[in-house]
Formats: sequence, C-alpha cells, structure tokens
Amino acid sequence: MQFKYTAKEKNGEEVVGQVEAESANAAADELMGRELYITSLTEVRAHEDIVGAIGKVFSRVTKKDLAIFLRQLSILISAAVPLVQALKILGGQTPNKVLRQTLIDVQREVEGGMKFSLALERYPNVFSSYFINMVRSGETSGRLEEILGYLADQEEKDYELQGKIIGALVYPGFIISVLFGGSFFMLVFVLPKILKMFEEFGATADLPLATRALMFLSKTAQSYWWVVILAVIVGALLFRSYIKTEQGRAWFDFVKLKAPVFGQLFQYLYVIRFARSFNTILVGGITIPQGLRIVRTVIGSPLFEKLIDETIKEVEEGNPMSGVFAKSPHMPAMVTQMLAVGEQTGRLDDVLEKITNFYNREINSVIEIALKLVEPVIMIILGIGVGFLVAGVILPMMNLASVAQ
Repeated sequence: MQFKYTAKEKNGEEVVGQVEAESANAAADELMGRELYITSLTEVRAHEDIVGAIGKVFSRVTKKDLAIFLRQLSILISAAVPLVQALKILGGQTPNKVLRQTLIDVQREVEGGMKFSLALERYPNVFSSYFINMVRSGETSGRLEEILGYLADQEEKDYELQGKIIGALVYPGFIISVLFGGSFFMLVFVLPKILKMFEEFGATADLPLATRALMFLSKTAQSYWWVVILAVIVGALLFRSYIKTEQGRAWFDFVKLKAPVFGQLFQYLYVIRFARSFNTILVGGITIPQGLRIVRTVIGSPLFEKLIDETIKEVEEGNPMSGVFAKSPHMPAMVTQMLAVGEQTGRLDDVLEKITNFYNREINSVIEIALKLVEPVIMIILGIGVGFLVAGVILPMMNLASVAQ
C-alpha cells in the first residue's frame, strides 16, 4: 500500500512524499524511524495511483537527467562534500520532479544510516541494477568517488550516442508520417471533389485501373475513416504489447539487426553498450562472471543477452569468453579477436576501451550513410506516388477535356 505523507524534519523544514508499507501504522513507524514528525498521513487511492502513473510517464527520469545528476554528484564528492550533504544539494536543485523526490528520499535514508547502494535499490524505476552494482563496488573498494566519475562519463556518452541514433531515425520517420498523413488527407478531402467529375460525365466504366483504384480508396476512406484510425491505434497497441513479450522482443530485435543499413547501426550500438559498460565494471573491481551478469541488464538486446548467458557458463567453466562470441553471427569478428588478445595479455579493460572508441567512430559513418540512402529512397516513393496520381487523375481529366471540346 502507498501512503502520502506531510512531515517535518528536526530543523522544522516541511517535507512531502510517499512511502510504501503494509499498513498506516507500519508507514508511521518507518517515517518516525527517519526522525520525521508526521503532520498528515493518508492512503493513496487507486485513481490517484493512475494519475501518478500518468504523471510519471510525462516526467520520467531521462538519460540526460541521470547524466547531469551523476556529473554533479561526482564533482561534489571529489570536492570532499559529504554524501548526505551532496544529495541534499542536488535534491533541492534538480528540475525533474521524479528524480528530485527520489534524491530527497535517498538522502533521508542515507542520513538514517542506510548504505547508499541499498537506498538506491529501493528505486529500480530510476536507477538500473548496473548503476546500483557499480555504486556498491565503489563502496566496498573505497573508490566511490572514482566510480561515480566513470559512471558520469558513461551516462554522458550514452546520452550523446542515443541522440545520434534518434537523430538518424527521426528524419525518415517524419517523412513517412507526412507521406501517410498527406495521402490520407488527399483521399478524404481533395480527391473526392476531383473524382466526382468523372461520375458526372458518366465515364466511370472507361476510366483506367489507377483511377478506379483511387475512387475505391477515396470512398472507403470517406466512409470508414474512423475504422482506419481505430485499426492503426489498435495495431500499434497490439504491436507494442507483443514486443514486450519474450518472443516478441526476440523477433523485433532480429528484425532490427537484419534491417538494411540500420541493422548495422543497432549492432554497433549494442557492441558499444557492451564494451563501455563492461570496461567500467572491470575498472570497478567486479569479477568477469558477475560483471557479465550486470552488463546483460543494460544492453537492451535479447539476442545479445542470450549470447552473454552462454558466455557466463563458459567463463565459469574456465573457458575464454571470446570463444562464444566467435560463434555468434551478431558479434563483429574484430571484437572477438580483440577480446581474445585482451584475455591473453591481461589487458581486457584497455581492449574494451579501444573497441568503444573504434565503434563510436564507425557509428558516425553508418549514420551518415543511412541519411544519404534515405533521401533517394524517399524520392523514389514520392515519384511513384506522383506517377500514380498523374495516371489516375490528371490523364483522365485531360481525356475528358479533349472529349468535351
């Protein structure tokens, strides 16, 4: 059960938040354990949960928010600011509402004696298991400041990479949306007025196939436009639900990796995520099997996750991890060879850094090629559309004009 509370701290400052507990008494006990004086405690009703969930969708914690938070936290910690004080400072100035409230709650829990990593673990929707495990390794090894610096670097690079990928996909996505939207508008509002002339002249039977096809599509769009829109919405929801299943995720991942040009883009993205995350983990002093388990959670590809699962078994049996990668069609041969060298020389972290840097440059080249290829494809589609329109509308109109004369 969720309870909304208003309370005061020792210094008299009022705080507002939510706490999860089995009952109101349990919630009150937990808040008193944080040394808070409760002024109001009410259960969050179902409709409030729904409103809160909708609010979180529009104010979720993005990669940019996390990157800024990590960079600021690493700077404060390196400046010898105590962790509790650093969290309090950041909690007071973070613009994202969800992250701000999370940091305020984490700060109180750390101030109450809880480990930083354990406090973060209570907010899995904000902090990934990778992030939590890295913080835990920093606490254990006494290198929290250094680990936070590495995490800040990684989040910033991930955010930059994500921006490049989205930038590459936005242009074709926008053009395709405009084409479909424009076509639908033409069929519903423009073409009916033009095609009506053919019916008035009584020449419907003599019209070419392209014109009759346009008339059929136009009438269908006019009469059943709501069916088309509903079908698109339902189809999108069903597709989204399917790709959230294990089978759907695997299928969609396979399609992405096999797509022309963009398949290589996603492959490089997964390689960069693997190499950069694994490098940070090794620097943090985590063992290879445990590190692979953590990396598995951040790649975002079912096919690569399966590959890592197989690799973990091989490593635990004493075999090199490059052996499993060599058998996978999804892992570039150069990555496998470089990992083998890194394992043999004991410089795996250096090799992973070189892999990351190389594929960062490669992904820029792939994005440039993708954007150059998209333009002629779009021009071809536009040409086909214009040709169909000419064959279906303009030529018959010219024929009617000549007959009328």
